Amino acid sequence: MNREKMIQCVKNVSSDTFDSVALELFKYQSQNCSVYHHYLKALNCSIDKVTEIKQIPFLPISFFKTHQVVSNHGTPVTCFESSSTTGQTPSKHWVYDRRLYEWSFLQNFIHRYGHPASYRILALLPSYLERGNSSLVYMVEYLMKVSGHPHNDFYLDDFDALSARLMDPVPMPTLLIGVTFALLDFTEQHPQSLFNTIIMETGGMKGRAREPIRSEVHQILKKRTGAEIHSEYGMTELFSQAYAANDQVFHCPQWMRALLREVDDPLTMKSEGGRGVLNIIDLANVDSCAFIATDDLGEVISSNQFQVLGRLTTAETRGCSLLYT
Repeated sequence: MNREKMIQCVKNVSSDTFDSVALELFKYQSQNCSVYHHYLKALNCSIDKVTEIKQIPFLPISFFKTHQVVSNHGTPVTCFESSSTTGQTPSKHWVYDRRLYEWSFLQNFIHRYGHPASYRILALLPSYLERGNSSLVYMVEYLMKVSGHPHNDFYLDDFDALSARLMDPVPMPTLLIGVTFALLDFTEQHPQSLFNTIIMETGGMKGRAREPIRSEVHQILKKRTGAEIHSEYGMTELFSQAYAANDQVFHCPQWMRALLREVDDPLTMKSEGGRGVLNIIDLANVDSCAFIATDDLGEVISSNQFQVLGRLTTAETRGCSLLYT
């Protein structure tokens, strides 16, 4: 199957066809992604014997730091980079078609929240704005454009201006999306009642000495603002996001799925429920690798629902999740 047909299969995938599309994409990327091809070869993986998704070897997410993980032989148009503290190597996700990324995040947002035009969108993403090549900033900027509200805006560190803007009455809900450490700092300095507002935290504590668990973050933000507190699970290595509302259960779009592997054996998938390490299938990653072994501890609730419980103790601290204590 060629790339164009593969993309159409991904865009039309359903719960009934997910497994077959994932297996087709696995075969496609085993041939077209050099890094993945050599990884499978090192594991002595026989491609023809992989007949179900639990048999698919998942590429360690760290490969995005050390290799160019691509399944496209053309010329990339841009490269998204992850946030990283001093001394860490950022992940890089090479992009060949921005429209595929835009389709993924826009359709998922519409499915979960409705059309962006129904919201005023404000963003508090200081560490991401300072980098200039963040996939998160790209997504939020695009959603603001589609929203079209005249007061949509990014705020770097001007908490006073953001507070004043939030107090402006508007006849629609406000979505305030922000990195966790900035939201905590902002609401500590400007506690205020925010009606008809959703605060969406994206994770990220910027190397703070003590990193609170997600439920604690939600409690703090709720107490200080009274707003609805939601979460986004996303990362540079993925083209898709999962969203969690007040119950902290993340919901995947049709083309994304979470599975579990054993904590002490990265190549063994868990056959039963319980806790493990999250493996993510993101079919929108057509031009890179769709099968990512993350460093996040989690629990899979159903085929499209999961919870994030923390990080592997050996993993670098990342912005996509909070530590579990």
